[in-house]
Amino acid sequence: MGRRHGDERRVDGILLLDKPVGLTSNAALQKVKRLYRARKAGHTGSLDPLASGLLPICLGEATKVSGFLLDADKHYWVSCRLGVRTTTADAEGAVLETRPADAVTEKRLREAMEGFSGAIEQIPPMYSAVKHQGQRLYALARQGVEVERAPRRITIHAMELLDFRLPLAEIGVHCSKGTYIRTLVEDIGEALGCGAHVADLRRLGVGPYSACGMVTLEAIEERLAREGEKGLDELLLPLESGLSQWPDVRLSGDAAFYLRQGQPVLVPHAPTAGLVRLYEGQRRFLGVGEILDDGRVAPRRLLNIA
Repeated sequence: MGRRHGDERRVDGILLLDKPVGLTSNAALQKVKRLYRARKAGHTGSLDPLASGLLPICLGEATKVSGFLLDADKHYWVSCRLGVRTTTADAEGAVLETRPADAVTEKRLREAMEGFSGAIEQIPPMYSAVKHQGQRLYALARQGVEVERAPRRITIHAMELLDFRLPLAEIGVHCSKGTYIRTLVEDIGEALGCGAHVADLRRLGVGPYSACGMVTLEAIEERLAREGEKGLDELLLPLESGLSQWPDVRLSGDAAFYLRQGQPVLVPHAPTAGLVRLYEGQRRFLGVGEILDDGRVAPRRLLNIA
């Protein structure tokens, strides 16, 4: 993990960053990239500056698997403030409207939440990174412009009411990619007739990753000062750790050679469909493959790991 290029070095792996409140996902990414002196880095799905929690950072060759993590399910903890709507649907926006929430009971709240379970249509908020005619929606929103947005189909796999003390409700959400928690909270507030916004938001899971492996920026800086770059590299997870939901396919040396040339290969006892993790022998991870209709294994995203 140490080939140098100028002041940068070759680093491959995935860091589970605990992003702090107040920092954009890109600013957090740049800090990690700088601390690691990594040549290449990317993250797997933005968190709002208001939100904290799990932001997997992919370094080096791991950026090639970051797209697969973007498609993964997410887990959130959210604190909702009932009775107040804001311009951004979170605590950072200006207050648009206040309505009494005294009539909201735990039973009514649970019933409203049930109405948003399963596959639903969601309209992206104006304060989002979705593009409209080449411009980010949030840029238009800051100019006071509102445009029509097409609804998106998302899935709320599960919602759990964790705590309820008016005017606040804490909810756990397990959802598909592309879900806007701010919109979900706002919609629940409308269903209750009192409005609502996100008071606090924390991401606790992305695909196979959970909050238990997260590390803060402060902890990274302290470790660098104490143990150097070797200590930082020990925080990284292997590249294939983000793809644990897929089966493994073990290739012989010959099959791996042809696969690296871009040629599909026949592998005995391989799965019959879908994406797979490719290994040469027992240990060497090669990347992502897919099973073709004729049963052969084709390369989908190969890594360049020495």
